[in-house]
Amino acid sequence: MSVYFGYIFLGLSLAAPIGPINAAQLDRGIKYGFLHAWFIGIGATLADAAYMLLVYCGLAHFIEFPIVKIFLWLFGGFVLIYTGIESVINVKIDASTVSRSYESLFKSFISGFFMSIFNPLTILFWLGIYGSVLAKTAATVGTQELLLCSATIFIGVLLWDVTMAAFSSTFRRFLNVRVLNIIALISGCSLIGYGLYFGYQAYHLLLG
Repeated sequence: MSVYFGYIFLGLSLAAPIGPINAAQLDRGIKYGFLHAWFIGIGATLADAAYMLLVYCGLAHFIEFPIVKIFLWLFGGFVLIYTGIESVINVKIDASTVSRSYESLFKSFISGFFMSIFNPLTILFWLGIYGSVLAKTAATVGTQELLLCSATIFIGVLLWDVTMAAFSSTFRRFLNVRVLNIIALISGCSLIGYGLYFGYQAYHLLLG
């Protein structure tokens, strides 16, 4: 049983570090509430599942091609900068925004999916760290237990998504509009910052 708790903690470790997904969840939770923030996380989790499937299919070496890395950094940067700029432009929160939703849940889901699917840090985790864990586990357990271990990783990811969604949506219940606007602005700017960092990494690879 302790082994499964270890895999849950691994999932939490993937989701918990402050990054684009958490910043986006904070932004959506403050503006639109729990469900929008949660759907950002659900979209990101679906992207995680896609990479887990790639690891199972033995495609981890695909990421080693320089052209693939450059594309991922560039497109990931574009997605983050676009989302960040959109968040900053629409940062103004008033009483009506706090009580009504102006963005569809599907759009939140798609945003989370694309931010994660083109996030090289996510890719490095699943194809690198998880690939190593998978290889080690597969050598000692059967297929059924291997799938169970993988499922517990997603439990950890989903637990963090629910926690972040609840945390961010709680902000708008207890903080005044001015503070909410400041937090939403910081969240949007952080997405732009991550996007610029991704762009710099692509530039660095091109020069290298």
